[in-house]
Amino acid sequence: MFTGIVTDVGEIISLAPTAQGQLHRLRVVCRYDHSTIANGASIACNGVCLTVVDSGVEGKKTWFEVDAAAETLGMTTAKYWSAGTKLNLERALKIGDELGGHIVAGHADGIANIASRDDLPNMARFQLRTSRELARFIAPKGSVTLDGVSLTVNSVDDMAFSVLIIPHTLNVTTLGGWRAGSEVNIEVDLMARYAARLSELPM
Repeated sequence: MFTGIVTDVGEIISLAPTAQGQLHRLRVVCRYDHSTIANGASIACNGVCLTVVDSGVEGKKTWFEVDAAAETLGMTTAKYWSAGTKLNLERALKIGDELGGHIVAGHADGIANIASRDDLPNMARFQLRTSRELARFIAPKGSVTLDGVSLTVNSVDDMAFSVLIIPHTLNVTTLGGWRAGSEVNIEVDLMARYAARLSELPM
């Protein structure tokens, strides 16, 4: 589990697809202390929970490797990742950690498309669109996770919704580089999903 509070921005330095194209092994450099990264640990990469399979130190930088399987490549923006891609990173939540965002599973539900970007003084407003299936879980003042970042929904209009990004978030995540036409990973709020499911069950 995660909170949607990004703790580092990593960079992919290598990507090796298998012959069948069913698995991509990524090597990501980051600022995490290597001694705290164990094989089998979970790290959210742009909102996608991936398992560390190897790690080390090269020069002064820590690196870790993760595998992105076919399901991840099919449902998320991982299909577009390449060497040089920057990723919002978050370590798995530990008991006692501050819950600064909201409960995030790291299981991206799909992709949202950025329809527009409106730059305001020190802030930016983004309009996004997603599928009708996911849009029903998005509500004004509710939570949504975009590329691993916990955000508050400002407005909703059918399958479109908007978020307002504060200066701190623009500076410490990849969101500052978002542009109209970009695609981002989306995870809807777990509470909204469970509430919708309960409403469908017969009494």
